[in-house]
Amino acid sequence: MLTVSDLSVQFGGNYLFDSLSFALKPTDRIGLIGRNGSGKSTLLKIIAGEMSPETGNVHSPNGYKIGYLPQDLKTQSERTVFEETASALTEIRELEHRREAITLEITERTDYESDAYMQLLHELSDIDERFVLLGGHSSDADIEQVLLGLGFIRTEFDKLVSEFSGGWQMRIELAKILLAHPDCILLDEPTNHLDIESIRWLEVFLKNYSGSILIVSHDRRFLDYITNRTIEFSLGSVYDMPYSYSNFMQARKEQREQQFNAYKNQQRQIAQTERFIERFKAKATFASRAQSKQKLLDKVERIEVEDEDVSKIRFKFPEPPRSSRLIVEAKHLSKSYDGKKVVLDGIDFAIERGEKVAFVGKNGEGKTTLAKIFAKIEDYDGELNYGGSVEIAYFAQHQADMLSGDMTVLDIIDNAAVGEMRPKVRSLLGAFLFSGDSVYKKVKVLSGGEKARLALCKLLLTPSNLIILDEPTNHLDMISKDVLKNALIDFSGALVIVSHDRDFLSELTGKTIEFKDRRIKEFLGDINYYLDKNQMEQLVELEQSLRSQTPYKTTEKQVSTSQQERLDKKNLQKEASKISKRIAKVESEIEQIEKDMEEMAKLFQDSNFMSHTALAADKQKEYELLNLQLKAKMADWEELSEQLEKINV
Repeated sequence: MLTVSDLSVQFGGNYLFDSLSFALKPTDRIGLIGRNGSGKSTLLKIIAGEMSPETGNVHSPNGYKIGYLPQDLKTQSERTVFEETASALTEIRELEHRREAITLEITERTDYESDAYMQLLHELSDIDERFVLLGGHSSDADIEQVLLGLGFIRTEFDKLVSEFSGGWQMRIELAKILLAHPDCILLDEPTNHLDIESIRWLEVFLKNYSGSILIVSHDRRFLDYITNRTIEFSLGSVYDMPYSYSNFMQARKEQREQQFNAYKNQQRQIAQTERFIERFKAKATFASRAQSKQKLLDKVERIEVEDEDVSKIRFKFPEPPRSSRLIVEAKHLSKSYDGKKVVLDGIDFAIERGEKVAFVGKNGEGKTTLAKIFAKIEDYDGELNYGGSVEIAYFAQHQADMLSGDMTVLDIIDNAAVGEMRPKVRSLLGAFLFSGDSVYKKVKVLSGGEKARLALCKLLLTPSNLIILDEPTNHLDMISKDVLKNALIDFSGALVIVSHDRDFLSELTGKTIEFKDRRIKEFLGDINYYLDKNQMEQLVELEQSLRSQTPYKTTEKQVSTSQQERLDKKNLQKEASKISKRIAKVESEIEQIEKDMEEMAKLFQDSNFMSHTALAADKQKEYELLNLQLKAKMADWEELSEQLEKINV
């Protein structure tokens, strides 16, 4: 068990944490949460031995192994992907070499009855036992499984590590940590460089991991799925509870409410006592009682209300300029690099005014490429048409790094602000957590999260009717993500967002575009609909695969065909039940929308109501919106019904 004892770290004259102590049990999966700069990454570095605290210690048993994945990593490896990943299995390789040496020595010796010979046999037996325990016989298969799970394809196994981007090299390092099976895994924002499929694979792997895990992440769903304990760093205080993220936040909310109620009750009692003392201290008959109450009041242990960390980014995008119905349309659009690597092939896709679209899929499938093409940054083959009066605002995946390092925060925004925004520069910076002397910081000394906030702040200064965001949440904390999401929900223009953050995308977009094998596939719903639909398709494919398999003779170690069929049938019945419930919910929503539309239709027949031009126009817009919602719900109902039919065939 690893223990942290009385750790203290100061930064800029303020304590990130003071006298921090906790124990990390083998079954613990801890999520570290808090605002950017609150000390989460610092704690991981201290536990990993890469940084020393001002006071305190980290204790662990002899032979205790720690695997640490930092946010940023640089590697100079000249190995292939497979060789570099296999290098993590040092103990297995050492056992193999020692076994070969002992085997050779045994074949050459003839002193079969000697103690030395018997000792070699015992050592060889111990080595074989340890080798099996570590999975030595399946190590190559394990390497392949982990690399495939993290998004690599087999043809990439023999490529040099140096040929891959920093994000893919981080995946290799993560694979090495998982395969080494340390006693404790430390992960600092592990999902930043992963796509949705890889994140879901990693969730399952970590959920079943036998060691302890300590994760810094701003991905709610990731934390909720894996963790069973949460430690929060907030304004110099630390809160530790045995809950996953969402349950922890609910408990903290209740804790603050109870604390505030106790504070209010105590303040009321103190005020009453002080009024009594003030009123009667000068009267001889009550003076002794007043003095007695004063002594009691002096001894009261005052309840302090915790300062809730409520500093948030508060903003609203400027009203988008009026544009034509069609924003952008691609016809037979293709994109290749160096005339060889084809990323997109014959894409047909259009975005209309006010439409909000999410781009999802594995890294390297063309999401960022199409976003750049729409932003007029990348060239292409095919046809691309823009509607009238389209104004584009683009936030690149690495745009924060493009800001001039020698300029200050204030210079960046002041230079970008024009017209009516100039007097609001300070307020805008304050909304993005740049206040006081921090506005005079040079960009080159800012953290990744600060740069991302600054780049987003700059994005707000020009009104647009098409916002294109490429991984905007990678360095934002949860509060900042919430406020950005709310602003995007309220934004009435068109939105294209490339993201793997499922919680951020949930209920934000009305259409999800999956990029796969140089093509795209549209899903008329948000990320939750896409994930459900994708899971359903995989289940149907599995069922079809099982049906097409030829019967084979079972062995003692294999599950019988009848058992497998019962299991498959049970899984399909569960899925059918889920879909039936969703169909019932959609039918209820359709019924409600139709009722609302009928009520509005009656209003439109009322001449008195229609005489109120503005009110009637608003209702007509609302009616049109309901009509669009009805069409979408009907499409959902049809797709769900088709899925149910496939299962019930």
